[in-house]
Amino acid sequence: MSKYWSDFVHQLEPYVPGEQPTMSKLVKLNTNEHPLGPSPRVIEAIREQADARLRLYPDPDSGQLKEAIAGYYADKGYGITRDQVFVGNGSDEVLAHLFLGFFKQDKPLLFPDITYSFYKVYCGLYQIEYDAVPLNEALAISVDDYLKPNGGIIFPNPNAPTGQLLPLRDIERLLQANTESLVVVDEAYIDFGGDTAIALVNRYPNLLVTQTLSKSRSLAGLRIGLAVGDAALIDGLNRIKDSFNSYPMDRLAIAAGKAAFDDREWFEKGCDLVIQQREWLDEALSQRGFEGLPSAANFLFTRHPKHSGESLASGLRELGVIVRHFGKPERIADYLRITVGTPEQNQALIEALDTLL
Repeated sequence: MSKYWSDFVHQLEPYVPGEQPTMSKLVKLNTNEHPLGPSPRVIEAIREQADARLRLYPDPDSGQLKEAIAGYYADKGYGITRDQVFVGNGSDEVLAHLFLGFFKQDKPLLFPDITYSFYKVYCGLYQIEYDAVPLNEALAISVDDYLKPNGGIIFPNPNAPTGQLLPLRDIERLLQANTESLVVVDEAYIDFGGDTAIALVNRYPNLLVTQTLSKSRSLAGLRIGLAVGDAALIDGLNRIKDSFNSYPMDRLAIAAGKAAFDDREWFEKGCDLVIQQREWLDEALSQRGFEGLPSAANFLFTRHPKHSGESLASGLRELGVIVRHFGKPERIADYLRITVGTPEQNQALIEALDTLL
């Protein structure tokens, strides 16, 4: 604490990221990183850029990366063009810009009460009024709960940390009922089991979809995020970006992101691996008495009726396996969020659980 802080800094409750341990020989299943490394084409693209050109500023518009993203979704039949794409230094930066640019309204922002905790942090940072809408008894999002006056809506799909998916038909109903406010669908995990809402962008100018390359494209270490929406929304994000940092994407990240979108075979291989291992792990946990929520993400949200989440998390850690335990709110105090790892990591988790149980 310093006497030089602005008054509002005292009130901030910063986001607490997942632990990044430095200990060796740990089975790390706590931060939803991809078990498969990035495409070899990504590594080669980085090597090609690592030369004397690093003395030069990168393209402030990240044009090659935007073209690759637009082309990828255009090929899927969504009709996306470059001017509908925004990129930033991780999806957290993209989210920060859109909170500031779109959600400072005279009505509260709506988001789930159990969700990505950075939403609440951004509201504190930017002095945004919000209403945390409770998940239903099944810990799922109910569209009917969002059919009320608001200054915007945001939610992850699949939701985090629960992993549950909201079908496109429900998202479309939400868009149709909220034409006077922006609806943001935060798709960090969509490639592991859902249909992207980017398919709806050209029909709904009040829709903005955010994604990250940290999960399904194995680039958590490079920080690349994106948004796709109506060109007018993207123009607003660009105005904020250029008022904050005109060069958020470095030369290496631009090249790597383009290569990651270009190598579709590697991307699909990685997604298939995660989905297969998620099904195997879910079954193995079920056989041991765990009760999990249906997941469309690269993690499972699960609990054991005879053991507290805290005791399981601490016990696993002692055996060299790290998972995420949130503890709050009370409704999820006994749940563990377990990242889907490699077959070897998942087997190690099960063996550790067998020891504990």
